Amino acid sequence: MTVTTIERLAEHTDQTVTLRGWVYNRTSKGKLHFVMLRDGTGFVQCVLFKKDVPEELFEAVSRAGQESSIELVGEVKADERAPGGYEIKVTGGRIYQLVEEYPITPKEHGPDFLLSRRHLWLRSRRQWAVLRIRDAVITSIRSFFDERGFVCIDSPVFTPAACEGTSTLFEVDYFGDEKAYLTQSGQLYAEASAMGFGKVYCFGPTFRAEKSKTRRHLTEFWMLEPEVAFADLDDIMQLAEDLVVRIVQDVLRRRRPELEALERNLATLEKIQGGFPRMTYEEASQILLDHPKSEFVAGDDFGAPDETILSALHDQPVMITHYPKAIKAFYMKEDADDPTKVACVDMIAPEGVGEIIGGSQREEDLDKLLASIAAHELPAEEFDWYLDLRRFGSVPHSGFGLGLERVVGWIAGIEHVREASPYPRMMSRIRP
Repeated sequence: MTVTTIERLAEHTDQTVTLRGWVYNRTSKGKLHFVMLRDGTGFVQCVLFKKDVPEELFEAVSRAGQESSIELVGEVKADERAPGGYEIKVTGGRIYQLVEEYPITPKEHGPDFLLSRRHLWLRSRRQWAVLRIRDAVITSIRSFFDERGFVCIDSPVFTPAACEGTSTLFEVDYFGDEKAYLTQSGQLYAEASAMGFGKVYCFGPTFRAEKSKTRRHLTEFWMLEPEVAFADLDDIMQLAEDLVVRIVQDVLRRRRPELEALERNLATLEKIQGGFPRMTYEEASQILLDHPKSEFVAGDDFGAPDETILSALHDQPVMITHYPKAIKAFYMKEDADDPTKVACVDMIAPEGVGEIIGGSQREEDLDKLLASIAAHELPAEEFDWYLDLRRFGSVPHSGFGLGLERVVGWIAGIEHVREASPYPRMMSRIRP
């Protein structure tokens, strides 16, 4: 008997197959059971007529509660009315485990209740859809960079110093002899890797000890960070735009059923075609200063309400460049035409999502970098290895960081990034 999965049922129309999974829900009407089966790849309705299946199976299914594990054998029938377009006419099967009183019922539950049972909440159709979209985003990212000749060289999670200031670091006792920190970013090490391999990226967990409870923040999240030798700001902006277009197109191609399960407006995603609008910080600031609902103060970084106002002007992500040097990281290169600005870019996604990418050309001049480290009151001795990159074969180079959960949240159309992480870590939550 052919064992298959729900997402591959189209290959087995009018054939008898075996499916293994869990009861998502069940309704019974006398001599008939309707079982909505999930197997991790999708959902399908399975129909059991009492006359067509062994008596013991029919009786067992009548006691099979939500999340009972089950194997069903039956014929695959195309049915436009059925979820996914197929239905299973069951002729046999067996029960692995009968479940009673599964804690997450179809009724409405609060977010704290669900987050405390995240290990079970992952089984819901909504979370299934979001995390399969996350998987497709990850696959798209890796394919994109592989096709362009990038090498994946991951950066360490333990670091001896901050990349972007010390106020949001998680400190770790490193065998009692010295302090270590969970990385805020793999960028500095990726710069070193780029000097050895030309085009690289790192992709892994990063940590920010920000005491923030907004819908855009997690304390542990995944960052993609490419670095490119002999690249300027324009080069890296085009790379970022090409990447985002590719990710959206791949998700639309591979995860349309999941997007539809989330009731995502596909038309908004289909508009992501490239040619992203671009403006300078000064131009964006003027828009905000002229906006009747904005509380923006000239010279400040943009907050979430500011990003929402700016993103509402466009159907595609907007790229904002050349922020004041005073509000950006120490490693960003001074603008050649205005030393009070830096050659940087933030990509703001539409629909109020906020920043999904932040990047810059990196300062390759040793003296300027030393001065910037001092101005940010960072310990110069901890960056000696990083300064070696400017002592031995320094070249213009650029890179950016992409927040995976924010991108997934945007594409999936979800309100809070906590749903874009399998097991979210937030200021008030470290379990399960």
